[in-house]
Amino acid sequence: MDQSRAPLVEALADYRRRRRYGFTPPGHRQGRGADERVLDVIGRAAFASDVLLSPGLDDRLARGGYLSGAEELMAAAVGADRAFFSTCGSSLSVKAAMMAVAGGHDGGLLVARDSHKSIVAGLVFSGVRPRWIAPRWDAERHLSHPPSPEQVRRAWDEHPDAAGALIVSPSPYGTCADLPALAAICHERGKPLIVDEAWGAHLPFHEDLPTWAMDAGADVCVVSVHKMGAGFEQGSVFHLAGDLVDPRRLGACADLLMTTSPNVLVYTALDGWRRQMVEHGHRLLGHALRIAERARSALAGVPGITVMERELLGAQASHDLDRLQVLMDVSATGSSGYAAADWLREQCGIDMGLSDHRRVLATFSIADDAERADTLVEAVRAWSQRAHEDTAPSIRLPAPSELALETAMLPRDAFFGPVEAVPVGSAAGRICAEQLTPYPPGIPAAIPGEVLDAGVLDYLRTGAAAGMNIPDAADPSVRTVRVVAR
Repeated sequence: MDQSRAPLVEALADYRRRRRYGFTPPGHRQGRGADERVLDVIGRAAFASDVLLSPGLDDRLARGGYLSGAEELMAAAVGADRAFFSTCGSSLSVKAAMMAVAGGHDGGLLVARDSHKSIVAGLVFSGVRPRWIAPRWDAERHLSHPPSPEQVRRAWDEHPDAAGALIVSPSPYGTCADLPALAAICHERGKPLIVDEAWGAHLPFHEDLPTWAMDAGADVCVVSVHKMGAGFEQGSVFHLAGDLVDPRRLGACADLLMTTSPNVLVYTALDGWRRQMVEHGHRLLGHALRIAERARSALAGVPGITVMERELLGAQASHDLDRLQVLMDVSATGSSGYAAADWLREQCGIDMGLSDHRRVLATFSIADDAERADTLVEAVRAWSQRAHEDTAPSIRLPAPSELALETAMLPRDAFFGPVEAVPVGSAAGRICAEQLTPYPPGIPAAIPGEVLDAGVLDYLRTGAAAGMNIPDAADPSVRTVRVVAR
């Protein structure tokens, strides 16, 4: 295929060149009806490119084939059989994959317990029964790692009737599972492997990055181009390979969840990014890796900062690491990742990709250069010199045994059934009816249907008091918790 083409980019350029006009949505009519104050901020060009997909960019029967052509080029570029574009983020894409593989299946789905909240939402929507795979747990650093091949094999032995398995890799911290081994274990049983690779859109385009899920043998892979690529927010692609998942069923499941008014700007950016990666991705990513390494080396010399790498890899840790994700442990300063992130934003205008009780994460991309890397280093150095002024609040960190909550109900039944709010001090032993998710990284500490214990509740309560963000809780302060009514 001619990877120099970008069907959606070309069609949008032609649409604007021909000065087409539609008596259709969107009602702002390419910005003509937009408030001038909004145009001054967002820009006229953005509104001029915000047009209806069909009839608009394409005709009423999509005879131009711009979207399908862009998806075919994407699949060919990354070695997938099929690619599907989404303007609703990987949150939609992973739900579609879960429903296509396990919807209506009594055996449930093997799911890594370190999964993102969007996967739990998929369990609530679909009614699929989760068969949890425990992640590996670093109790000293309070950090989870993707499940090992042995853990996945054991899960299959315990639940041989499951419809498939779902693994998150890379994690929000950049750590990766042994995907070739996991795919082989699933395929021994004739079952598909879904990989939530939201943080891995860039992986196919450079050999010094971790293994791309499609190259590792995964059947469905979901990527967020807006995270590590150069797409707009909400731009996601899910890829399909092999014959274990029906592409028509996958497409139909996506259609159930997808908006009927997809944003052409998001689609077009996906198309253009694919062309950029095919033509220049190796060079751009090689440069980004060198910039990230420059930052790693400099940050490692800042007093009180540990740039994590060796600690993240090994037999009891992760299989691989995306080194564009620069994870810093700041606990030796006596302060917290929350305090560091707040100070860097307020004093230096720098937003960090992730912060938790002892870490901050800087995510590097093809857009970053040496000047930006040096700015980050100097900002972190400046914070470290005054970090002692912010004593980290005490957070009660649960033991691994306290994190392994018992599942008593299907997530859907607990979420949609009768619920009540109870004081956090009375919630231990009750069945959770909501997601309780420190965000970022967005991995639920408790999900609907699990039996709450005192360790997790104390962690969330003390974490919220220390600055942890728990946005999906009905009470983000965790003074009360929604539980299944008795």
